[in-house]
Amino acid sequence: AAKVVAVHKQLQDCRSFNPRTKMVKGRQGERVRLYVRGTVLGYKRSKSNQYPSTSLIQIEGVNTKEEVNWYQGKRLAYVYKAKVKTYGSHYRCIWGKVSRPHGNSGVVRAKFKSNLPPKSMGDKVRVFMYPSNI
Repeated sequence: AAKVVAVHKQLQDCRSFNPRTKMVKGRQGERVRLYVRGTVLGYKRSKSNQYPSTSLIQIEGVNTKEEVNWYQGKRLAYVYKAKVKTYGSHYRCIWGKVSRPHGNSGVVRAKFKSNLPPKSMGDKVRVFMYPSNI
């Protein structure tokens, strides 16, 4: 009978468990970001043409062509807010990948699944630390 009572108590604890409140109560210090911020500079372009399939991204803290090498192949996410809900959320995401450096000052070229909209110029993107080879 004592074993049944113990199992019943465990079930009660599981039902009353709310992961959000537990995490917030137990958290100490600042939140941890699992990505690096980047800024959309614009599309790759020449003097008169622009190529919207490739975007130029300035990653925070990256200032040389050598530092860009670590970010090659890393995934990017452009997160934006839309008026109409899809899948229960106003937030949407366009995924991309860092393809190569652009110039000598730490700017990267990135290809996204669909071309970034013009309103994204100057907006932030998230540069994730995967896939990683370390």
